[in-house]
Amino acid sequence: MKAVNKLNITIVILIVCVAVFAMWHNREPKATAVFGQQDEPPMKIGPKAGLLAPSFSLQGTDGTTYVVDGPREKAVLVNFWASWCDPCKEEAPELNTMATKYKDVLDIYGINVSSQDYKPNAERFIKKYGLVFPVMFDVKDEVYSKYNGAVFPTNVLIDKNGVISEIILGILSPEELEKKIIKLTES
Repeated sequence: MKAVNKLNITIVILIVCVAVFAMWHNREPKATAVFGQQDEPPMKIGPKAGLLAPSFSLQGTDGTTYVVDGPREKAVLVNFWASWCDPCKEEAPELNTMATKYKDVLDIYGINVSSQDYKPNAERFIKKYGLVFPVMFDVKDEVYSKYNGAVFPTNVLIDKNGVISEIILGILSPEELEKKIIKLTES
């Protein structure tokens, strides 16, 4: 009997050892930081949230050249519009309000897609709504194409790192737009 008890105890100990080894061997590996964690912007460029905004430069109606190309001092809202677009007409006063209210943390660039508009009508639109933010004319549809423009208005929210936060197709309520601006600018 003593030999049987010793054999049973040995088998139980062996089973426990195998179970402990199996649990240890199948444990989840712990992640270890090798170089430290860095908040680096993405390297890919494209018209999609989470990617670097496609770069462009356009001359504004004030003669200044405006640029979107990587990191910048302020976040930017790029507004693609056309003078015949009713939602664009509805949105213009609200964009003026936001441009004034958030001028220290946000640039708003209005880009008239002139290839789909009549420039004299666009110029009248600018005067009628008294746009207080820089306005540019995308005469050859180059910038709008870089952002896969499909509807008016299209608003592209770009953070200070040059990364697209969101692309908004169509119009938002003033409250929704302001929430998105606050989130974008962290203000």
